[in-house]
Order: sequence, then structure tokens, then C-alpha cells
Amino acid sequence: MFPTASVCVVGLGYIGLPTASILASKGYQVAGVDVREEVVETINRGEIHIEEPDLDVLVKAVVANNRLKAIREPQPADVFIICVPTPFTGDHKPDLSYVEKASKAIRPHVRPGNLIILESTSPPRTTEDVVAKHAVPDGMVVGKDVFVAHCPERVLPGRILIEAVENDRVIGGMTPACTQKTKSFYQSFVTGEVMATTAVSAELTKLVENSFRDVNIAFANELSILCDHFDVDTWEIIEMANRHPRVNILSPGPGVGGHCISVDPWFLVDAAPELTNLIRTAREVNESKPQHVINKVLELSARFTNPVIGCLGLTYKSDVDDLRESPSLDITRALMNSDAGEVLACDPLITEDQFSEFPLHSLDEVLKRSTLIVLLTDHQQFREISPAVLHEKVVVDTRGIWR
Repeated sequence: MFPTASVCVVGLGYIGLPTASILASKGYQVAGVDVREEVVETINRGEIHIEEPDLDVLVKAVVANNRLKAIREPQPADVFIICVPTPFTGDHKPDLSYVEKASKAIRPHVRPGNLIILESTSPPRTTEDVVAKHAVPDGMVVGKDVFVAHCPERVLPGRILIEAVENDRVIGGMTPACTQKTKSFYQSFVTGEVMATTAVSAELTKLVENSFRDVNIAFANELSILCDHFDVDTWEIIEMANRHPRVNILSPGPGVGGHCISVDPWFLVDAAPELTNLIRTAREVNESKPQHVINKVLELSARFTNPVIGCLGLTYKSDVDDLRESPSLDITRALMNSDAGEVLACDPLITEDQFSEFPLHSLDEVLKRSTLIVLLTDHQQFREISPAVLHEKVVVDTRGIWR
């Protein structure tokens, strides 16, 4: 069956479009579904709407070869892959409405023998309680007539095309037959090890991965607040502590952003609140860090008359254009809404077409006009700023790149 099968990928965002393009490059006939007309039109021109190294070249090639086409509604296929967002609500409850809508949308097109895969990071039992419930037509038996599994993405923005193929993958089927069929599919294009388990175990594995990282980042962020209290260099403390052979403290930042680490731990907390005190506390520490940065900037700016505050970086991590759950954006927005002074925002990776909430300024203008420079995202352009330029400025470096 593989790789001559047809594939329908629902959701053409940061995971869906690279996944669809990789599959198309491996010989699959791929239809990518997105509800946004402008996204569909962009992809069908052989162009992309997100930033990811080499993705533009790959999309152009597979569209030109008629291996990938973008459409607004699902169509029949041998394999369905759901790659839609799984955000949370204001009270940190999982919002599975996108998964439910995608599952319902493919249901009329599901036929015996089809494989349905959820790649979206999800709370435990989402594959069974949402995908199978809404995507599998009445009368079909999971594991016999149709096959359902969860295979969480585990890629790093900026390396998606590499890691989607080379990283080990966790495959969790609702039945052993579902697992085996899904494993065979991923082995047709993944060079990393493909590990078989159950759907719930696969769901938990992805949440545990990101919760582990969140807890460790929370320690670094809390340490940075402690170091500020004692007026010592956080990064010097970390560097010296990490010389211990069994200590490996991560780097602190202005908070934690992105769709994964800042969201996924809440899925575990919601699933078992009485068993996740440490995970909850880590989330609360990381969510409080932006306010600590804001307070620090406000305190420094109060020392000047009519200060100009330059905020460098809006994205949640370096050298990507992803604004999702970005603490850098939250901090900049809060400073603009304060009376601290004039705020100039700069992010060379964000375009006016992508962002219109407030004006963006060139790096040269920000460096020239600012009294106070706040480094929020450590883009490479910011790393290359001459120390002589910063010498006359008051600097808040939340990433430790100008030490």
C-alpha cells in the first residue's frame, strides 16, 4: 500500500504543511486541507505562508510535480492525518474543537481499510474519545474495518523538515492492528526508530516530554528571579553550577512560549489535577516570569524623564517567526499599555503582512533612539549588535547574550 497511497492532511500550519510536503516528496499523492482560502491559494501557487528553512523549495517542487494540492474540504484518501491546533481555554481547559471539527469533516470520506492518524498534541484519550468517535462511520469497527492511531509530532521549529524524518517517532494505535498499520506507514518515510505503543501512551509521552522541559525551565526562571533579588549574575551562577558533573541547569528567559511547552503541561494538569502539583507549579512560575521582566523595566524606566524603551524580539524563540503564546509579545504589549514611556518594537522576522497590532521599527532606529534596550528574543541579528552601541544604553537582557 505504501508509498503509493493517497494522503489527506487536515490542517496546513507549522506541522501540517511540512508533513504534507515531505509525504509528497516521498511519492504519496497528497491533498492538504485548510479552511483559510488565502492559505490554499498560496500553496497552490507553490508558495508558503509560514517561515521554515527549505520548506519553500520543497513546496514549490511537490506542487509543480502535482504531488501536493491544497483544498478547502477533505476528500477520499487511504490515509487521513489530522494536524490542527489544540489550544486551551482561558481557564486552562483543553480546547479540542478543532480536532472534533476535523474528525467530523473526514467522516463522510472514510472507507474500509483507511488509516486515520492524529498528530496534534492532545490530552489522554483524545484519539479514542474524539477522533474515533467522530471520524469513524457507524458500522465500522476500529482495528478491523478502519484503523485509528496517535503519532505526536516532536519537531523543533527551524528544523522541522529534518526532524520530521530523522527523529524517533512514537506510534500509538487503538488496537494492535491499528498500531502495526500506522507503524508501517511511518516507516515508509521516517529514518528514525518507530516505536509502537498504545494511543493513550503515545498521547501521554508527548505531554510528558514537554512537561519535563517546562519544569526544568521553571527552575531556571525562578533562579533568575532569585539572582535578581540578590543582585548577582544569573548566567554566572548557572555556568559555575553546571561545572558540577551531575548538574545541568537550563537557560532562563522572559517566560515560555510556543504552542507546545506553554500549553501541553496544562493538559496533564486538567487530566489529573490532584496528581500534578509540580507540573502546575512549574507552569505558574513560567507564566509569572513576564511580569517580573515588566516590573524590572518599569523600575528602570522610572529613573528617566520621557524614556524611550526599545523591545527587541516578539517571537517566542530565536530565529523563527512564530508568535504563538510568546512572552516577548506579551511583555512588549504590556509596556506599550503602560505609562513607562515611548516603546519601539523591533523584530526582523515579522512582516507587516503578518502582524499589524502595533508598528514595528528597524533595528537601527531602535538602537539609535532608545534609552533602555530590552532584549526579549535572541535572534541572530541581535547577537551581532556591537557592544559599543549598547555601552551608552540601559540594558535588560532576558536571554544572557550580551554578558
